[in-house]
Amino acid sequence: MTPFGDLDPDAFRSEAHRLVDWISGYLEGAERYPVLSRVRPGEIRRALPPAPPSRAEPLEAILADVERVIVPGLTHWNHPGFFAYFANSSPGPAVLAEALAAAFNANAMLWKTAPAATELELVVLDWLRQMLGLPAGLFGVIQDTASTSTLVALAAAREAVPGLDVRRRGLVGQARLRMYASDQAHSSVEKAGIVLGIGQEGLRTIPVDDEYRMQTAELARAIAEDRAAGFTPFAVTATVGTTSTTSIDPVPAIADVCAREGLWLHVDTAYAGSAAVVPELRWVLAGCERADSLVVNPHKWMFVPVDLSVLYTRRPEVVRRAFSVLPEYLKTAEDAAAPNLMDYGVSLGRRFRALKLWMVIRAFGAEGIAARLREHVRLAGLFRGLVEADPGFEIAAPSPLSVVCFRARFAGSSPEEQDRRNAEMMEAVNATGEAYLSHTKLKGRTVLRLAVGNLRTEERHVRRAWERIQGAAARR
Repeated sequence: MTPFGDLDPDAFRSEAHRLVDWISGYLEGAERYPVLSRVRPGEIRRALPPAPPSRAEPLEAILADVERVIVPGLTHWNHPGFFAYFANSSPGPAVLAEALAAAFNANAMLWKTAPAATELELVVLDWLRQMLGLPAGLFGVIQDTASTSTLVALAAAREAVPGLDVRRRGLVGQARLRMYASDQAHSSVEKAGIVLGIGQEGLRTIPVDDEYRMQTAELARAIAEDRAAGFTPFAVTATVGTTSTTSIDPVPAIADVCAREGLWLHVDTAYAGSAAVVPELRWVLAGCERADSLVVNPHKWMFVPVDLSVLYTRRPEVVRRAFSVLPEYLKTAEDAAAPNLMDYGVSLGRRFRALKLWMVIRAFGAEGIAARLREHVRLAGLFRGLVEADPGFEIAAPSPLSVVCFRARFAGSSPEEQDRRNAEMMEAVNATGEAYLSHTKLKGRTVLRLAVGNLRTEERHVRRAWERIQGAAARR
């Protein structure tokens, strides 16, 4: 150890070289691990000492415990057979960027505290805007996750309500607010309502059509009913790529309703927005140029490790008005000349997240990212074709991008029995360690999801997952 208590530079250099070799091997051979961790609840905790060490331990021993204790307790999102939820990836350039960000330890709260971090964030988010085909003039700011991005957006929507002084007075004794989203919207919309004082009852869910898209006529009817009942409608969240089925709400028509009614339009395109990098898939963001705010997560389907969510807005002044608090100790001479990104969200401390997005875009290029997303859509189409060709299975929802919803028919069984057997089939597949599926409920029935999104997933992994699914179904 050095006199300051840190590692000796030579020891750090030696262990870092060894760790980089280990990480390289891990990323290259992630499929040698079972994709879903096989530990039981409490097992990792019991393997760790109950009290902290009183004396320094060698880094070599600490890293050995990472491999011995931590790695077996991980569900490996980097595994090419990870098909649950929305798969993501940790490519080499992003891993290096995370190491650099940790070494720099920059806090991008004020321009002055991290000029490079602030300005790189502004530049790289404009690059991303261009890659997605979004209009010039949008202001982008990085949040941790889409849940936070949506919370910030809806807080701005609340701030924009005429005559409502929530920032100073709170909601008590003021208008009864109402916001809207489809019944397929992400749970973060409901959670934002809880945090913002709108309440769960302040979120009105709008029914969807046969393709799980918000029904615009029902939205307009709900707004009219609520106005007549004394509510103040203020925001609509449309979804481009719903969590269960990746369905795409009719944003242009919803934007028409919002414009007519004077409501803030937020678009949750956390997963599907990345698809717009592919020129022939740019249609997914149709109408989003009219949104007051939208969120896209490069950590979902653009090969950036968690966490990195991007909130774009046409009305940054409203977002800033909702969140900016400037005590004396944070005032700087540069405040009038450069943005302080702490003013556009909840967090004061902000990690140097822009670095990994910048390095990934540069290392892959827009065309390289598009090529990989295009291949994921092809693989999802391949899997859908395999399901459709087997009379023992059925497709449960449209699959416009890289997620396929399906289920085994189990003919002759009751609906409840079919649900149970599909759930058992999924657990059996997941237990193999070769693939990891997740599920959802559609029209009250259990449906399985296969989501292609990992950088290293190949056709052989999709075909192997299908073999495992067929085998599990035959044994049920």
